[in-house]
Amino acid sequence: MSQQMIKTFIEYHIDMTRRVWASIEQVTDEQFLADDAYSRGSIRNLMVHLASTDRRWLSGLKNGPDVGHLKFEDYPTRIAARELFDAVAKDFSDYFSAATEEELNQKPPEFTHPRWVVLLHLVNHGTDHRSTVLQRLTEFSAPTFDQDFIIWMWSKK
Repeated sequence: MSQQMIKTFIEYHIDMTRRVWASIEQVTDEQFLADDAYSRGSIRNLMVHLASTDRRWLSGLKNGPDVGHLKFEDYPTRIAARELFDAVAKDFSDYFSAATEEELNQKPPEFTHPRWVVLLHLVNHGTDHRSTVLQRLTEFSAPTFDQDFIIWMWSKK
């Protein structure tokens, strides 16, 4: 997989998550924290889970220790959860901008696949959880959008 292709998918992942955060700003604090039986529960929990998962895999991609998952309760507000996302997105972008194509094709120790496979997994994982959040936002009458990759690509022309 080429470095440019992976870069495009990572940009999509981060951009779509930023757009979800813009929609989240349209709901109340109560709606942000409202529990739901599906997936991770509240919008807050889903967004913390998404950032936590990216953070955890990124540590492994950099040959770092398993940093584990973050606790939802440690991010009690939209501001705290959004700051987490922003920090992880920056780390993700910084890592990727320095990664060579050779490095992306290498398998880190403890991994069964090369780095590019993990990066695509994170993009797919993000799409899944963003979809759940967008559904919840629709229920709360917040503005949502279509997150299809091809539509995002068309917007880049």
